[in-house]
Amino acid sequence: MKRSSLMMLIALLITVITLSACASDKNEDKQAATQQTDSGKDTATNTATTTDDAAATPQSENTDPLGKYADTVTVTEVLGFSAPEDAKTPQGMTPDQNAYLKDLKDQLNIQVKYLWTVPSDQYDQKFSIAVASGDLPDIMDLDVRNFEKFKSQGVLADLTDAYNKFASPALKKFMESDGGVAMKSVSADGKLYAIPGFEEPYLSTQLMWIRADWLKNLGLEAPKSMDELEKVAEAFVKNDPDKNGKNDTYGLAMHKTLISWAFDARGFFNGFNSYPGGWIKGSDGKLVAGEVQPETKTALAKLQSWYSKGILDKEFGMKDETKVSEDIVAGKVGITYGEWWLANWPLNLNKDKDPKADWISVQIPSFDGQPGKSLVPTVRMGHIVVANKDFKNPEALIKMINFYIEMNTKKYYEQNKAEKGYVYNWFVPRIYNPTDVENIYTNVKKALENKQTQIEDETIPYYKNVQQVLDAANKYLAGDPSGWGFITAAPPMTEAGA
Repeated sequence: MKRSSLMMLIALLITVITLSACASDKNEDKQAATQQTDSGKDTATNTATTTDDAAATPQSENTDPLGKYADTVTVTEVLGFSAPEDAKTPQGMTPDQNAYLKDLKDQLNIQVKYLWTVPSDQYDQKFSIAVASGDLPDIMDLDVRNFEKFKSQGVLADLTDAYNKFASPALKKFMESDGGVAMKSVSADGKLYAIPGFEEPYLSTQLMWIRADWLKNLGLEAPKSMDELEKVAEAFVKNDPDKNGKNDTYGLAMHKTLISWAFDARGFFNGFNSYPGGWIKGSDGKLVAGEVQPETKTALAKLQSWYSKGILDKEFGMKDETKVSEDIVAGKVGITYGEWWLANWPLNLNKDKDPKADWISVQIPSFDGQPGKSLVPTVRMGHIVVANKDFKNPEALIKMINFYIEMNTKKYYEQNKAEKGYVYNWFVPRIYNPTDVENIYTNVKKALENKQTQIEDETIPYYKNVQQVLDAANKYLAGDPSGWGFITAAPPMTEAGA
């Protein structure tokens, strides 16, 4: 496993700051405080084939990754959906109105038919009912548990031939980026049963994010040990760190699900060499479950103590991730654990509301003051895309993934916008570039060095991600801090293992 992606992001921040200083020296530009998550070497994805020749080619013989079917292929799906993430999305849209689906039909002659759609918080229950009744769609987006169950039950199609024939160069590069580890994890007996949605493992590294302006107001330093963290967090509760004259802050963000995806207690436990949810080497060299180790008991006792001291929100047991994010945005909390992307949400929203808010990331404090170690997985698997064994066109799954990657290249940059009805989080299946962070760094660094405002390479997968960071960096250089969340990078870290 490599740590190159995150380290490169750090270098991007350094580059931006350096260039900012140079710009100030030469042009007396304003300066202001300031990421979102494939390598610039990615091969080009093929553009969609829509010619009459392609359409006339027999379906069984057309192996163009984006070749248009002569006859319409209907693909059934189910969907648990949340609201569109971009506020510019037209009001009242429903998933079946997604502009991606119209383009998919126009370009590839694939028609998506939803068996059902429900709000995301009802999906698990609805899907369980569908599983029990055997009423499964042609294409599914699964978690690891359901994938393993369906594979063992013989529910899944063998995608080996479909992938070998139809995967685009970009998709193949994605799947080869980790040496084939993720693909191996969804294969058995020489057969490929899924396309894994995975990322660089070190993106799972836990960091502690803390308000440096509150530290400065109270004359404190960023904590390196648990004892120091306790003192800082308690001061954030009792000593009016925001200087508004009100007793309205608490020390450490936490919510009812201790092990979750954000604002949870993973980093806290890791500081005690406790790794709930993970398997680690015991004293005898054998694997043991992290949650039943003595270190976890010690961490839980400390957490209980902090709750009794008021360091944690008294209502944290009733709050979910959304409520905690709202507290962060409102400026009620000064410390949270999380991954590198918190700068881009929700910390940026707090900074928008309060320009004085100065969030920094530091390595997680530990029980002995040594650099805290975070557990990272061998494969950071977010989701797994599969086809039903009864589906007559399993290659359509591969082509739909190719389509989504293609729609996010520069060619479609001006077309693929929320205000035009493109809702990415409603489109299935979608697979992202596992090395997107490295891709962003490589291309943005090159563009900054060449004093460019636009990324020129039209073959870059997920062009929008790269262009947005370049836009933010150029705004920063011009004195506009609005892109702070895009270009704030994480510090180096030490891993505990996998």
